[in-house]
Amino acid sequence: MPTTKIGVIGCGNICGIYFKNIERFENLEVKACADLLADVAETKAGEFKCAALSVDELLADPAIEIVLNLTIPTAHFEVAMRAVEAGKHIYSEKPIALSLDEARQLNEAARRKGLRVGNAPDTFLGGSHQTCRKLIDDGWIGEPVSAEAFMLSHGMEHWHPNPEFFYKKGGGPLLDMGPYYITALVNMMGPVRRVTASARISFAERRIASAPRYGQMISVETPTHVSGIMEFANGAIGTMITSFDSWANQLPRIEVHGTRGSLQAPTPNGFGGPIKINIHGVTDGWKEMPFCYGFQENSRGVGLSDMANAIRTKRPHRTNGELATHVLDVMLSLLQAAEEGRHLDLQTTCQQPALLPMGLSETQMEP
Repeated sequence: MPTTKIGVIGCGNICGIYFKNIERFENLEVKACADLLADVAETKAGEFKCAALSVDELLADPAIEIVLNLTIPTAHFEVAMRAVEAGKHIYSEKPIALSLDEARQLNEAARRKGLRVGNAPDTFLGGSHQTCRKLIDDGWIGEPVSAEAFMLSHGMEHWHPNPEFFYKKGGGPLLDMGPYYITALVNMMGPVRRVTASARISFAERRIASAPRYGQMISVETPTHVSGIMEFANGAIGTMITSFDSWANQLPRIEVHGTRGSLQAPTPNGFGGPIKINIHGVTDGWKEMPFCYGFQENSRGVGLSDMANAIRTKRPHRTNGELATHVLDVMLSLLQAAEEGRHLDLQTTCQQPALLPMGLSETQMEP
């Protein structure tokens, strides 16, 4: 199968793992990269042996088929639309956009041009969450009744070199980390139909404790603790807490409870981690389960590889714009429900992504 040429826009903190992993996939090749800071793009281009271009030059390159959009969240929509207008397929970091209207515009623009929209996270394609999905699909815990998801930390200013955007519009624990958790839940449980939530800003300012901006203050403009309830279309009820206001916790990452038993899944911000199951009257307490799938190490880019393969073989890809738009709808609806103090029906839905075939090579997606 021919190699798909990738152009990377945005050479910040997350790009290194993408560059590294793209080299693993036989169907992908980074041809060029671009950044608003030309010297940053030059450095990455030298490190990973590709061309450093301006954004305009990258978008005009006819050899580049997919633009990998690794810009900050406030730029995701603008860059993605420019890529589509230039005739490129687009794969963006999460979230797909900052408003539902923008996400719909992007999907519609791509549809008109016969282009694909892909979006992170692709962690649900990792060995752990694919195995969890298969266990649920195969009836190990019976019919799902509820799911609980927890992501609590004390924020990003302690380690990230430029943490300010985490506390502005488009940031916060829900829009930053929520895509991992909600995407994982939709993968296992299907789409969400209704939500409600409570939220707060616990600290009006945060002090940066990392270089090079140590000691600078950040004004907080988005909720930093969100507790939400999600009603899934299959009738199950989900509870989720995302917080940048917790100094320590011992909560599980995700648990799914069914009519026959319970399943414990690892963090969806990763590809591996232990999977445990407890089946009433069958297991003696929690039993760790073996993996059915590969991609257990950090495999960011597997969704991009899947999309490139799907373009060639003319099948649906898993990290698609419909899924990303629904996840965005869930998050924005949770924030709106918290602000208005009521339940909100979701405006969107999506299909559960198809399970990966078992036995895949970790360098080549399914033929």
